[in-house]
Amino acid sequence: MNYFLIRNGKLASLAAVLAFLVVSAAAQPGSGNIKLRKALDFDHDGKADLTIFRPSNNTWYVNKSSGGFLFQTFGLANEDFVIPGDYDGDGTADIAVWRDTTGVFYRLNSSNNTFSAIQFGIPGDDPVARDYDGDGKTDLAVVRRTNGQLIWYILRSTDGGFSAVQFGLSTDFPAPGDYDGDGKFDIAVQRPGATPTSQAFFYILKSSNQGVDIIPWGFSTDLVVPGDYDGDGKTDIAVIREGPTPTSNLVWYIRKSSNGGVIAYAFGLTGSDMNVQNDYDGDGKTDIAVWRDPTGTFYFVRSSNGTVGIIQWGLPSDFPAAAYDTH
Repeated sequence: MNYFLIRNGKLASLAAVLAFLVVSAAAQPGSGNIKLRKALDFDHDGKADLTIFRPSNNTWYVNKSSGGFLFQTFGLANEDFVIPGDYDGDGTADIAVWRDTTGVFYRLNSSNNTFSAIQFGIPGDDPVARDYDGDGKTDLAVVRRTNGQLIWYILRSTDGGFSAVQFGLSTDFPAPGDYDGDGKFDIAVQRPGATPTSQAFFYILKSSNQGVDIIPWGFSTDLVVPGDYDGDGKTDIAVIREGPTPTSNLVWYIRKSSNGGVIAYAFGLTGSDMNVQNDYDGDGKTDIAVWRDPTGTFYFVRSSNGTVGIIQWGLPSDFPAAAYDTH
C-alpha cells in the first residue's frame, strides 16, 4: 500500500515509491455515497467508472460503466494532486487537479466543457475538496498544518463565502465524510497514537449540530478508507490494515453507522495494491475495491451480490483516481 502517495496525495515519485513498497512492505439512498460516486461517474449512469491517471503522459483514462472510453490529457504529474469531483453540480464527474506549487485548482466542467482555474491554498496544503455546504457541488477546500494545528479552509459554492476552521492537530490525517447523513460533508480527522499499534481516534465535527464525536477505531498506521458501506446515507468509519509482508492480505475494518456492527474483510495485497473503494455496481453502497499496480487491474467486491469483479485497466505506475478520497 502506497502510504506516501495516499497520505500525501501528490503524484510525484509514484513509480519509485511503488517499487520501494513492493520489495519492502505493500435509486440511491445514501447522500455520502452519492457524492463519493459522483466524483468518478463520468457517464452519469449511477455507477463509478474505472479511472486512472498516467504520470508518463499526464492523461486520464476512463473506462465508462455504460460503455466506451474517455481519454483526456490534464494536469502535471510532478506538481498536481488528482482531485475529481462534481464541481459544476450536473451530477457528472469533472476532471480536476490541485497544483501544489501554485495552490491553484484546475478543472474541466462536464456540463459545458469549459476550463476553470481558481487559486485557493498555498504550497504545502493538502486538498480536501468535498461538498461541505450540501448544494450538490464540490467545494474548493484545503487543510493547512501550522503551529501544531490543522486549519480547514473552505470556499463555499453556494454563496462564494469563505470559512476557516481550526479542527485537529498538525499530526492528524484529514478524514472528511458525511458521517451524520445530512447531505453535507463533515470536517473530520484520524488521530494516530504514540506507536504504530496504538489506538487511533476519529474526531468528527458534525455539520448538523456542530457537535463533536470522538470514536476509537483502528491503529495509528491504518489507512482511512471512507465510504457508505451499509447504504444508510452516512459515511462509515473504515480503515485498511497492512500485513507484515508484501504478499500479506490487506484487511478492511468497517464500523457500520447503521447499527455499530463491524465488518472485517481481507481483500487486496499489502505490497502492490491501492484502495479504490466506490460504488461500482450502482446499488447505493460503497464496494470494497483495490487496484493492483504490477498488472494494472481493478478488483472489487460487488455489495449487491458479493461477487468479485476483475477488470484490467491501466499500466504499472499509473495512479487510480478513486484513491483521491483516501487519507
